[in-house]
Amino acid sequence: MTTEHGAVKTGDVVARVEDLHVHFSVSRSAPVRAVDGVSLEVRRGETLGLVGESGSGKSTTGLALLRLVDATGGRVEVGGQDVTDWSRRRVRSLRRRVSMVFQDPAASLDPRLTVGASITEPLIVHDLAASRDARRSRVAELLEMVGLRADMADRRPHEMSGGQKQRVGIARALAGEPDLIVLDEPIASLDLSVQAQIMNLLRGLQEQLGLTYLFISHDLAAVEHMSDRVAVMYLGRIVETGTPEQIYRNPAHPYTAALLSAVPTADPEAERRRRRITLHGDVPSPVNPPSGCRFRTRCPAARDNCATTDPELYEVEPGHRAACLYAVEAVEEMRAGAATTP
Repeated sequence: MTTEHGAVKTGDVVARVEDLHVHFSVSRSAPVRAVDGVSLEVRRGETLGLVGESGSGKSTTGLALLRLVDATGGRVEVGGQDVTDWSRRRVRSLRRRVSMVFQDPAASLDPRLTVGASITEPLIVHDLAASRDARRSRVAELLEMVGLRADMADRRPHEMSGGQKQRVGIARALAGEPDLIVLDEPIASLDLSVQAQIMNLLRGLQEQLGLTYLFISHDLAAVEHMSDRVAVMYLGRIVETGTPEQIYRNPAHPYTAALLSAVPTADPEAERRRRRITLHGDVPSPVNPPSGCRFRTRCPAARDNCATTDPELYEVEPGHRAACLYAVEAVEEMRAGAATTP
């Protein structure tokens, strides 16, 4: 079986979080519930897209997979092993199996180091190249793999463009030959033309090397382009999961439908006919989320029992789940209301 991107897909689970909670203490106030009961799995050879507004908990979920933040509750599993309580020394081996490409390539590269030195670091830490010549050869190979010349190893980050720096970040993430790469908003800080180049590079590397990605983004179009499966997050929870076709053509959760209604289309005529679903109010504070359904305070289709019942994800159709008491019915009601709005 293969993905639409051509990568071999065996179906085994590379990484999983179960009922993950990540809470942060802020002064003497109640904790910030950045992630509050998330369960998901990433399967070998696929790209799982994790999408939602800023502050939904997407990046914190990715950081928890690398143990860059500690779980307050729940379980983090990589390669069938529970890594939730691993010691700092043992976590070092985890960083070879799961690597990360960060949003801001300039901030993620040490300005004092050459590009070659930055890529060499994981080779030394994980003892992947015994000699200096072997390390130099591997760095050259990795640079060429991401579309850069080998002689760029002697440059420093300030001598490179944003797109080139992100390619260096990708090369560094590949250095340990990881089982999973967490891509945390990898194109958000780049120009549009460069975004397309980086996405094509990532897809090409996935086909070539059989890579597995967790692609985190607020960009719905990018997630649709990159992903084999999609999970939508809102206020620390997963509210909908499915294939891109299911999520984008037939959203079952009102929040997903509202997000998609705001995405502009390339067809001018379709854009003129489009009616946006308007959400009222601001995203509630993760310090004190609403009772029942967390989306209810902004949902035009909310009912009284949405305030008292916390919905679980349930199957709308095979492979497509939503955490809404009224799901498809609520989406249709919202769309009908939007259609009459000028």
